[in-house]
Parts: sequence; structure tokens; C-alpha cells
Amino acid sequence: MSVSADLAKQKAIDLGFNIVGVIRAEPASTLEAYFRWIEADMHGKMGYMARPDRQIRRQDLDVILPGVQSMLLVGLDYRMFGPSEDLLHDPSRGRIAAYSWGVDYHDLMTPRLEKLAGWLQSEIGSVSHRVYVDTGAILERAHAQQAGMGFIGKNTMLIHPRRGSYFFLGEILLDVEFDTYDQPGRQSMCGTCTRCLTACPTDAFPEPYVLDARRCISYLTIEHKGMIDHALRPLVGNWVYGCDVCQDVCPWQRFVIPSQERAFAPIDERHVAPLLTDLLAMDAAQFQAWYHASPIYRIKRARMVRNACIAAGNWGHAAAVPHLQTLLTDSSPLVRSHAAWGLVKIEGADARRKIMSVYDSEQDPDAKADLAQTLAQLA
Repeated sequence: MSVSADLAKQKAIDLGFNIVGVIRAEPASTLEAYFRWIEADMHGKMGYMARPDRQIRRQDLDVILPGVQSMLLVGLDYRMFGPSEDLLHDPSRGRIAAYSWGVDYHDLMTPRLEKLAGWLQSEIGSVSHRVYVDTGAILERAHAQQAGMGFIGKNTMLIHPRRGSYFFLGEILLDVEFDTYDQPGRQSMCGTCTRCLTACPTDAFPEPYVLDARRCISYLTIEHKGMIDHALRPLVGNWVYGCDVCQDVCPWQRFVIPSQERAFAPIDERHVAPLLTDLLAMDAAQFQAWYHASPIYRIKRARMVRNACIAAGNWGHAAAVPHLQTLLTDSSPLVRSHAAWGLVKIEGADARRKIMSVYDSEQDPDAKADLAQTLAQLA
């Protein structure tokens, strides 16, 4: 028995999703490119991207859901317009990527997809399914392109020609067939444009359609758990969680449709562009109070303060110095080492004495090595 694709799509729209596509459950068209990306170590420390069992799942969706026949994909707009450009670009503030201005999208989309799967079950009886929102071993942007939901840009983002790229993706794997399936969208509509490639502050695109995550600000501020490369720190600017540069400069963003999801509206300025001095002074309780409902919560306090130390160093203002000096004795070695770097960026050689006062007593080997590298810059 086949399912009506039109009815399923309409139900998805009724549940609040903005784009819907239905395809057969087949390997992604970019599978070989993914293997080359892994082989080149461009996934950085994201070990889950290269795990053998995850690679197998991306090759054969039947491993994820035995008997899988179809994939229903959805898109949900998230971009909100309201925060001023002056606020976003204020160097005394830490900038946060637009996708995390509101509540955690996983918490919003996953229940809706489960509800959609439940509706399908009520329509045709027994249905086996798996729901994912940015969590499964699935190359979802490639699958969405095959479902006609957009094209892959040179910045590796999925871009819809009538709404840009500011939308989340989610999918349901199903063991049922649909009566019709969508046709692939165009492979690319970028033409000769290279704005995203040239605008990237860290030069994270070694070539069009290839992202080296090891240089990407989003990876560095979110996924990367350790010390950030000294050479990249000045290039991060005031980003403290994610980055929107390669999306913001894309000409297709002129078609962006503001999200109608009130839950994605900025909770307050701390979710858009918090004062760096507030972030530097933030303890674990404050971090939880401010960000418990946000995607930001996943990186915890230490990584957020690490990022703020870098942004403060790039800001270069003396107002950050007392906070950075206090953080030299923070409980987190990650914070201690990056606070030292921020101090040197602001005070130069005058920071040597402050850093030397904690260097000898530093017990964490990674932090000590990072402190030594920071001190070497003063030699």
C-alpha cells in the first residue's frame, strides 16, 4: 500500500514546516565526496563523522531502519529580523549565529516529526520509522537537494532559490512507499559567484563546495572542545557561538522569508550579542540560567567563556582586562589558557608578569603548553 505524498506534505505544512520533499531511501548523491572529506581529515575532531558504523549507515539506510523505503524531509525557516547591524557588529559584544537566537530547534522539530509519523500510522496502519533532526548518520543536505528542496551552494549549504538558506532540516525514514516522489533540484545555481569563499574570515573553503571544518568558526566555537589554534584566534573576530558570514554574504539571501516561529525569536540580547564582559564574568549557574533552553547550552560554560576570551582579545579594550586576569585562575584549564592569550592581545608585554604568576603552578599539560605558546609571542 502506498501513501499519498500530497497528503503527507500538506500535513507537514499544517504542522508548521515550510518546505517538504519525499524521496526514495537511497544513498546520498554526495557519498563519494563525503568519503574524500573524511579521508582528508577535514572533519577535525568530530570523530562521529568518521566512525565506521556511521559510514556504513550513510552508505545503506537500511542499516538505520530495516526495510526502509522512503524518506520524508522537511525544512523550517529560522531567520529573524530585528537585531540591528550595529548591535551584531559591536566588538564589545560576542556575536551568536542566528540559528541559536531562540529555543533549541531539536526540541521544536522532533515532536512535530513524531506527530507527522503518528499521523501516517493512523492513516495506513503499522509504520516503522526513525526521526532525525541534525542528529542521525544521514547526509541530509544532499538528500534534501535530491528532494527538490534547493541546491548545494559553494559554501556547502542547502540554498532554496526562493528563500535562501536560513532553514533547519529534519527527516523521517519510513518503511512505506509513497505514490509519487520528488525530482532532484539543480545541482548548483551559484554561477561564477564566490562571495562566500572570499568572505570567510578563516579561509575555510579550500575549493568551492568543500568546507575544511578545522578552519570553520562554527566548528571552532561549537564542536571543537580543546585549545583553538593560535593562528586562527585573531580571525574569529567577535563570534562566540557559530558563524553566519558565508550565509550573510550570499546573494540568494535576498529572498529569505522571516520565520513565523515565535520560538525562534531572540530571547534577549544575551542570545544574540551578549556583552563580552558579561560572558567573561559568567559562572556555571549564570550560564545555565541564560542558555538552558538554547542550542548554546550544549557547549557548556567553559567553551563559551573560552570563546569570549578570544573575542575579548580581538576587541582589545582594557575593560576586559580585570575579567581576563581573574580567569587566569579559573577551574577550567581551557578558560585559563585562553584568558592568558586575551590578556596578551590587549596588554602585550605588560601581561607577562600576570601569566608567569600562574604558569609554574599550571598542572594541566595542554593548558601549560598553550600558556608557553602565548608567552613565546612576547619573546
